[in-house]
Amino acid sequence: MTMRQRTASPASRPARLRSPAPLAAGAAGCLLLLAAACAVGPNYHRPSAPVPQRFKEAEGWKPAEPREAASGSDWWSVYGDGTLDELEKQIDVSNQTLKASEAAWRESVALISEARAGFFPVIAVAATGSRSGGPGAGAANVGAGAAAAPQSRPKNQFELAGTGSWDIDIWGKIRRTLEADVANARASEADLAAARLSAQATLASDYIELRLTDEQQQLLDATVEAYRRSLQITENQYKVGVAARTDVITAATQLEGAESQQIAVGVTRATLEHAIAVLIGKPPGDFTLAPAKLGTLVPVVPLGVPSALLERRPDIAGAERRMAAANAEVGIAIAAYFPDLTLSGSFGYASSVTSHLVQAPNNVWSFGGNAADTLLDFGLRPAQVRQARAAYDAAVATYRQTVLAAFAQVEDQLATLRILESQVRVQEQTVKDANLALQLTLNQYKAGTVAYTAVITAQTTALADAQTLLAIRQNRLVASVNLIEALGGGWDASSLGTRTGTAAELSARP
Repeated sequence: MTMRQRTASPASRPARLRSPAPLAAGAAGCLLLLAAACAVGPNYHRPSAPVPQRFKEAEGWKPAEPREAASGSDWWSVYGDGTLDELEKQIDVSNQTLKASEAAWRESVALISEARAGFFPVIAVAATGSRSGGPGAGAANVGAGAAAAPQSRPKNQFELAGTGSWDIDIWGKIRRTLEADVANARASEADLAAARLSAQATLASDYIELRLTDEQQQLLDATVEAYRRSLQITENQYKVGVAARTDVITAATQLEGAESQQIAVGVTRATLEHAIAVLIGKPPGDFTLAPAKLGTLVPVVPLGVPSALLERRPDIAGAERRMAAANAEVGIAIAAYFPDLTLSGSFGYASSVTSHLVQAPNNVWSFGGNAADTLLDFGLRPAQVRQARAAYDAAVATYRQTVLAAFAQVEDQLATLRILESQVRVQEQTVKDANLALQLTLNQYKAGTVAYTAVITAQTTALADAQTLLAIRQNRLVASVNLIEALGGGWDASSLGTRTGTAAELSARP
């Protein structure tokens, strides 16, 4: 279906210049029509999600020192480690995975500008020039006795015109497209926040494991030294005939086993150091962390109500925004049932000479509209609507599953912290008892009242218990990091699209 188009040219009107009034009148009418139009398709409402009334694993548990980062500081400051603070700050500057996520967000923001451009007309200008002649090639091509065809003079034609076209968004296709692009951009910003939080939490976990590896190295260094003293005692007793040769061999074997563990710790530490280097965007060969101890405090952040998790987790916010985008896609598919209306017009000049081209008698203009609709598509549009609705249903299911997984992660870390808090108290007493038993057994061996096998057993038990205590400390600290990450790390969905949001903060960096 095509609307009537009116065109004026120098050959079809008086020389007096006519004002393109139809263009202005048509534009005003279209604006009124656009203002009265409504977007087809469903309006978005956030679907419900399974939210518990309380955190089950937190019931009856009173953590020793629940606290959160001070106002204006970052979440990792609760560990009170200056080196960790400096490393975490470098993630925003040099982490390449984060930079890729930030670039993806900028790409999604650019799509918003592309969609907004659809609300406005497209204006173009064109200048053309041509020279033509005809109709024959001369007398050589004329048969005997035939009259020669008259030769026409070459003609020049020059045109200078501005054109415009405007897709009138009566049914809301462009508006729904913009709605989807805005939602996708917010989802991309949430993905960026999630990637940032994941990198920060991974760095904190790796750093904690590295520091506990340093403590394990110190434990093994002290153990090796103690085993050397035990070997020396056994050798001295063997020389005076008090101990058997097998006691010396057993002591040497135990020392060598401890030395093997001492060397193997270096592999774990090197791997963790390399992982930290990659997270802060540095080549592993150019990065070194000196050995140091980590504080014994295990911070636990306040939980709040479970429903707040929907606003504090960037992955939940991203899934929710993708639902909104999928809902808008349904409207875009439904808009295909309705005709497209496009207004177009041109205004310019046409003449056979360039010296007098831009003059009133050479003025030409046109204004018209075009409405087009598909009459028969053999089920294409219904299939597209069904596809869009199915994609929306999938987005809803993904959102709800993301919420369930988030609550499971919080409950997992709460259970881990609660149980390990009880275990560490028992293990600390176990280590004290094992060390006391070792000292008593060693004294008894020196006095000749017990066999050396009793010393070996006591030493092995003491080392194993000390290593278990370090493992529990590491698991508690890592669980605290995981809990902070599961709670969103202080992030809030209200920051999406604001100047204080993650995307704005990262894009402002060099």
